[in-house]
Parts: sequence; structure tokens; C-alpha cells
Amino acid sequence: MKNLKLNYFIDPGHGWVSVKLQTLIDLGIHNKISHYSYMRGSSAYLEEDCDLGLLFKTCDAIGLKIDLITKHTNNRSPIRSYDTYLPHRCVGIVHAGSVAC
Repeated sequence: MKNLKLNYFIDPGHGWVSVKLQTLIDLGIHNKISHYSYMRGSSAYLEEDCDLGLLFKTCDAIGLKIDLITKHTNNRSPIRSYDTYLPHRCVGIVHAGSVAC
């Protein structure tokens, strides 16, 4: 079974897992992520209540194990100020290893 190592950012009120947009596209779930998640650059920050579960379920179905590396802060996470995840903003065009949004 393959492993996918992802950062899990937690602040006092919530948590998000950082995943490359290309990974979401490759898994076929980029258009199923809710507006409760965020995006910045070539990464999405999946909220822990719903979207992270979708990632786990999808990866489990194809034998991809997720290893989370926890990054905790007692302050308000800057992720809260990132752009809201909107599937139509990621057109799936890959240039030099990153997704054009």
C-alpha cells in the first residue's frame, strides 16, 4: 500500500489538511470539495469535518494510505484568511508541475 504524507494544521477551533490541487484532480474529487475548505497557490486546505473524510474514503478505495503530520498552533491559523475553495477556479491545466487556477 502506498502512503501519502500530508500536513494537518490545527488551531484552537478547527483543522485542515494541506493537499496539492493536482492530487485532488488525479483522485477525481476536485469538484466534490466544499466551500468550507480553502486554497492558496497550488494547494487546497481541506476542512476536517467533511472534505477530509472524502479524501480518506477515496484514498482507501484505491489502497492509498494517508499519514498526517500534525502542526498545531494556539493562535488563529492564517489558513482562515486563504481563498475559499471553489472547484471552478481550478481548471486542471498543469504547467511545470503546478495547477493553474
